[in-house]
Amino acid sequence: MPLLKYSHKVSEALKLKQGIYARLPKHYLKSLEQKEPTPVHWKPLGVQYRVNPKTGQKERVQDVPIPIYYPPQSQDGLWGGEGWISGYRYANNDKMSNRLRKTWKPQLFKRELYSEILDHKFTITVTARTLDLIDAAYGFDSYILKTSKENLNSKLGMDLKRAMLLRLARKDTELYPDDPVKREKVYEKYKQQFEIPEEEAEWAGLSLEEAVEKQRQLEHKEPEPLFKVLVDKLVEELHIQKLSEPHLTEKK
Repeated sequence: MPLLKYSHKVSEALKLKQGIYARLPKHYLKSLEQKEPTPVHWKPLGVQYRVNPKTGQKERVQDVPIPIYYPPQSQDGLWGGEGWISGYRYANNDKMSNRLRKTWKPQLFKRELYSEILDHKFTITVTARTLDLIDAAYGFDSYILKTSKENLNSKLGMDLKRAMLLRLARKDTELYPDDPVKREKVYEKYKQQFEIPEEEAEWAGLSLEEAVEKQRQLEHKEPEPLFKVLVDKLVEELHIQKLSEPHLTEKK
């Protein structure tokens, strides 16, 4: 089996500098930069050594993150950064017994959440942590708009964010069409902190495959029929010929 010329991460980075990938908007390419999400299932100590409270001896700290698996269904809900953790447990809680493999999964709920920017109720699978985060952000819309892509870790969440950002950028009159005062109040509530240009909002939350397809459609031009080309050329020639002819005026 031949060795790879570059590692997977290096190959992905080089791919973004070639062909249609290099023509993607700069703000979108910047959003693809990998960032570490906020730890959820473990709390980093941030130190290499600490003093043992019993012995008073300096001990090395194993500050290792817990590997988390995010199943595909997590992309269709809002799990608040939680995922599946694989490990082992003792049979019958007896440390002298055999260890059994176990997967810990977050408890999921179906909840109806209302977006005042989109004026729509969504039935979404969430965790208890997600509900706490929504309360801490003072509302569903604020939670979606404030939370970064890495911490949302949800395709549904990023689709909702893009829809909200587009509505704020366009100031769509379809929002509360019978109540313009309420519509303006909602826009004023969010625009100062979250409003971005429409050109950027259109790309927010798109996967790389979706962004490439969008760029391909923007660059695609329908071939012009030969008949139309010839007719336009003939019209232009007749117009030039008419301008080159002397203009005659009749004397009365």
